[in-house]
Amino acid sequence: MQVLLRLTVLLAALGAVPAMAAGPDGEALSQACTSCHGVDGTSPGAMPALAGRPKDELISLMLAFREEGSEATIMNRIVRGYTDDELAALAAYFSNVDVK
Repeated sequence: MQVLLRLTVLLAALGAVPAMAAGPDGEALSQACTSCHGVDGTSPGAMPALAGRPKDELISLMLAFREEGSEATIMNRIVRGYTDDELAALAAYFSNVDVK
């Protein structure tokens, strides 16, 4: 019974390795952005749309919010919760959203 339990745990852990190696999932992370920037970053409102913007531009903007902050927005507090890799994944996702 112990052997079966250990084998099950080992196989479950090995199954998670490819997901961990893939890095952050920009699409999954983007769900936190929808309340202000709209679904897929296609904001119809006062907040800027993120969809289709260049990846490097989005990374620069998010890093500026994180490092310099801004009293006019809560973005400086939001981006502090993301790693550089997660910000890059978000930027890659939004830059590849097809703007119709």
